[in-house]
Amino acid sequence: MDLDFFFRATPSNLRKIRRIADDLDGVVLRPYCPASALLRLTRDGDALQFDFMSSISGVRSYEGVRARASEVRFGKGVLRVAALSDIIRSKEVANRPKDRAVLEVLKRTVRESEAMYEAKPKRRRR
Repeated sequence: MDLDFFFRATPSNLRKIRRIADDLDGVVLRPYCPASALLRLTRDGDALQFDFMSSISGVRSYEGVRARASEVRFGKGVLRVAALSDIIRSKEVANRPKDRAVLEVLKRTVRESEAMYEAKPKRRRR
């Protein structure tokens, strides 16, 4: 289990990732991963793992993912969470066993979410 972050690979952002690793007493690795350009922040002892990807299979641009993302409050800040459609597309294109293993759950989540939205009573304007 890990947390995945999509980022622009700028010198400033790379420095920020190194600072996060320092703050968390972790280390940044560059493991081989054919599906993405990946930096992995890990910490011994509690198996903390953050993956920072500057490209993702099946996704054309960071800007597009960002535009479709939802904002979620996290502590005192806000995180942008990728739309499930982008996550599904990425996993379909990557086509690794671990991606295929979760695809049906993600697709069912989208279907159930859409059904709940459609079943919700519409508020009338006054």
